[in-house]
Amino acid sequence: MARKKLAIDKATASKDLSGKVYIVTGANSGVGLETTRQLVTQGGHVVMACRRVESGEEEAKSFKGLKGSYEVIKCDLADLDSVREFVKVFLSKHDRLDGLDCNAGMVNMTNKPIHTKHGFEITMAASYFGHFLLTELLLDILKNTPESRYVILSSVVHAGSPKNRHEIHFDDLHWKNRKWNAFASYGEAKLAVVLYAKELAERLEGTGVTTASVHPGWARSNFGSGGNFLMRAMMAIIRPLTRGVSDSNEESAQTSLHCLISDDARNHSGAYFSQHSVLYRDKECKAGGWPMKSPNPHAHDMDTARKLVDMTYDMVGLAPVK
Repeated sequence: MARKKLAIDKATASKDLSGKVYIVTGANSGVGLETTRQLVTQGGHVVMACRRVESGEEEAKSFKGLKGSYEVIKCDLADLDSVREFVKVFLSKHDRLDGLDCNAGMVNMTNKPIHTKHGFEITMAASYFGHFLLTELLLDILKNTPESRYVILSSVVHAGSPKNRHEIHFDDLHWKNRKWNAFASYGEAKLAVVLYAKELAERLEGTGVTTASVHPGWARSNFGSGGNFLMRAMMAIIRPLTRGVSDSNEESAQTSLHCLISDDARNHSGAYFSQHSVLYRDKECKAGGWPMKSPNPHAHDMDTARKLVDMTYDMVGLAPVK
């Protein structure tokens, strides 16, 4: 029996987004590109925040003839200086932000941790620390834009398994003392973004800004194509074999689009939204849900969420919001 894939309804897909401004990180490929395409199709203006600007410009040529518009601005989420420069450029051009889609991410699939120039483990840096700084620097413009949305990509991986749930290791967030585990690193980073979306929803209650964390599904993107030769060869073999249970990038973009533009998503600020996924280790989660409850109990610990956010302010060089 074919599995049911969640998709935005006709009313959401036909909304006129003219005059609205969105930021999509990692918009030059995969889920980010297809999320951008749909927003532009509906008349929105999308700022494509890309580490590789040339790639973004090249892919965006496919938007020709669509109702909306786009621009590409460099943003390397593993580099806090690049994030700050992106925000500076964006704010010099725009006075509204209807949706911030923190889509970009990566996983270090090598056999040892890689640290950024600021000392962060690179998987956590690209998924969480860079997006945290980007978001906090854009909070004022989000709050000044009526009914703005905030979306950040998590993953099914954050849930772990009934016998092994990922959690935040505050004593060694940057993997400088722990034995390296690429899968655990990714799971912890994606748990961090779920907690951040929940903390942000709590902090922004009453401002009109709503938040969501998202599992887009098992996307057929180039995500995970890094790593050593053996890993790349293995991925090249696996991808064709998983086509029947994975999702196209367009299908994977549906959950982000739902959270960015649907009427219903605003009723569930801070929630976790998931596409159907065979990768869940908890059988009851495989159907996904808009929203659904994460099976990882650590994803609901608000004390952990607040502690993580408080620590992150200092790590990225920001003063905590009182």
